[in-house]
Amino acid sequence: MRINKELCIECMACYRNCPIGAIQSGPDGVVIPDDDCVECGACLKVSNCPTGALYEQEEVASLPRAIRKVFSNPTAPHTGTGVFGRGTEEVKTNDVTGRVRHGQVGVALEIGRPGVGARLSEAEKFTTVLVNLGVTFEPKNPLSQIMDLSTGKIRADVANEKVLSAIVEFSIPLRRLDTIAAAIKDIAKTLDSPFSWGVITRTDTSGYSPVLDHLARLSLDPRPCAKVNLGMGRPLAEK
Repeated sequence: MRINKELCIECMACYRNCPIGAIQSGPDGVVIPDDDCVECGACLKVSNCPTGALYEQEEVASLPRAIRKVFSNPTAPHTGTGVFGRGTEEVKTNDVTGRVRHGQVGVALEIGRPGVGARLSEAEKFTTVLVNLGVTFEPKNPLSQIMDLSTGKIRADVANEKVLSAIVEFSIPLRRLDTIAAAIKDIAKTLDSPFSWGVITRTDTSGYSPVLDHLARLSLDPRPCAKVNLGMGRPLAEK
C-alpha cells in the first residue's frame, strides 16, 4: 500500500484500521514501510480515506510481493488453489470437504496473527521437520503451492515475505498424533512468531473425540469445539 503525501491530511483513519500496525506517523508525514505492510488491503477497504490518499502499488501484482496479498487479504482468490479467504478452506471445513476420516486427525498450524504477522520462513521451521516424519501436506493450501513437498523448503524467492499468517495443514492417523505433537512442541521453541494449533477430528457415536485422550497424555489442554462449522453447505431441507 502507498500514501499520496500530496493528498494525505494526516487524519490517521488508515492507522486505526491497520491490523498489522504497519502505518506510521513521523516528521515526514504518514508512511507505510514496504517491509512491514502485508498487503491485506484493510486500510483501503475500511478506513474511508477522506481524500483518497491511499492506493495499491503496482508491484503487488508481481512476485515476490504478490505472495503477501494472497496470504493476507481474505477477498483475494489464490491463483493456485482457486479459493478465496487467503487461499485455503482448511480442515475445519471438514463437514463439507470430508478431508479427515474416522481414525484420522487434521492438523492446522497457523503461524503469525493479526497485529503481528510472520515471515513465511517461520512456517518452514515446521514443514522441514514434519516432512521427514512422513507428513503429507494438504495440496489445496497456498503454502503447499510454494513449497518443495519432498523437503518442506519454501521457495527462496518468497521465503522472506511477511504475511498476516500462513497455515501448515495436513492429516495423520490418530496413532501418529503423539509423535507429531511432540515434534510440534519442540519446533515451537524455535519460533520467532506466535502460532495457533488447531486439531480437527470426527467424534464417535457418543459424541466423544478419542483425540482428547492423546492430548491429555501430552499434557496439552485443548478447548474442544473452539471453532465449529456446522451444516455448512447443506440444503435447508437436511437441517
